[in-house]
Amino acid sequence: MPPKPLSPLNPSRHTANLLRRLASWWFMLRFGAIVLVLALTPSTYNRANRANTARFIYASTWQVLPWFTSLAALLSLVLTRIVLVTALSYGLSQYAMQMVVRVLVLELIPLSAAMFVALRSGLAFKAGRPPVTPVASAPPQRVRVRLDPQRLRTQLTPRVVADAFSVLALAMVNSVIVLVLAYLAVYGLSPWGIPGFTRTVGQVFDLAASLGFFLKIFLFSLAVAVVPLAASLEAEQQATPSTMQPGAVRLFLVLFLLEAASLAIKYI
Repeated sequence: MPPKPLSPLNPSRHTANLLRRLASWWFMLRFGAIVLVLALTPSTYNRANRANTARFIYASTWQVLPWFTSLAALLSLVLTRIVLVTALSYGLSQYAMQMVVRVLVLELIPLSAAMFVALRSGLAFKAGRPPVTPVASAPPQRVRVRLDPQRLRTQLTPRVVADAFSVLALAMVNSVIVLVLAYLAVYGLSPWGIPGFTRTVGQVFDLAASLGFFLKIFLFSLAVAVVPLAASLEAEQQATPSTMQPGAVRLFLVLFLLEAASLAIKYI
């Protein structure tokens, strides 16, 4: 049986794909800027919008805070114990606490909070969306996504605020809990370790590290709140076939780039 000939390259199709992807990224940035301006505008928070925002915050933060905190506490205890035992075996016990604070608080807790909120609220399967069968020969079309101002103010902005607040709250609360558990794992209930512990934490959280920590959490929260929602709005109007929530790969790429940039700035 003779082999099938390879399909010829179609430069116009690749160009259309590139333009469509660039337009999609531009829409995501524009949508994020519009929502950020609306979120910072006091007139946005009328009585109905305050109720919507409170309901979204309750669903995205308060309902999941206890068991996410329990999971993070259990994981932090295991990792803290591993780091302490390893440091003692190599005679580096004086660096064990710094390593715990740097690895858990500065890196793992913000990233795990962002991933958790993304997987729970932003990347859920869209069961109510009807399947669409794409036409293989049809070139990709660029569709201009229209944003309804009323929907932006009453539905989308409260959801973005709630998802961003969820990442901030989970990261901050669990960072404090991890610090407390790390102290208990090293010093127990004795109060005599407080001066050395605060000195170690202060050496890790200098001005540059603190600003970078808060900036990274803020950027994580914006990415989790904006990227999947912008991709969903595009998919609604373009009828893009997908089994998973649109924007999953893009969100993971953005989080990876933010984390890589943070590590490069701090340690290179």
